This record gives sequence, C-alpha cells and structure tokens, in this order.
Amino acid sequence: METRSRKRSNIYKGSISYSNLWDTLERRGLKRSNLLDKESFNLSPALVNKLRHDRNVNIDTIMYLCEKLDCQVCDIVEYKK
Repeated sequence: METRSRKRSNIYKGSISYSNLWDTLERRGLKRSNLLDKESFNLSPALVNKLRHDRNVNIDTIMYLCEKLDCQVCDIVEYKK
C-alpha cells in the first residue's frame, strides 16, 4: 500500500498575535529581555524576534511558555481573523 502525503493549502486568512504574551509578561513584572535570560527562559534571540513580529513558532515553544508562566495558551497567543 502506497502512502502519499498531500500538502494542505493554507485556507486561513487570519494571523497570529502574541500581544497576549507581552501583557502576561507585564502583569508578572517581566520584560521581553527576560525571555533571553538563561536563568529564567533561555529563549534564543531569533525565537524572541519571531514572537515580537507575530511569526509562526513551534507549538512546543507555546507549551514551554505556558509551563514557565503558569498560564494557558490564550494568555500567550491569539488568532485574529
């Protein structure tokens, strides 16, 4: 039996926003620079840049941030139509 992967075309028109992440950090007395700190979050500069510019990141990154901030996905990311 041959398996063939089909590429799904992007049919969504919305975008992702991480403005909730910045609000969550602010409520906890943290800044964007804390995301780079090796002792607290240890995210790479490239990853923080993706977040700053509302670009796609891996779901593992979202889960990691939820774990570190003790919050839910909606406290990090929002889908905007």
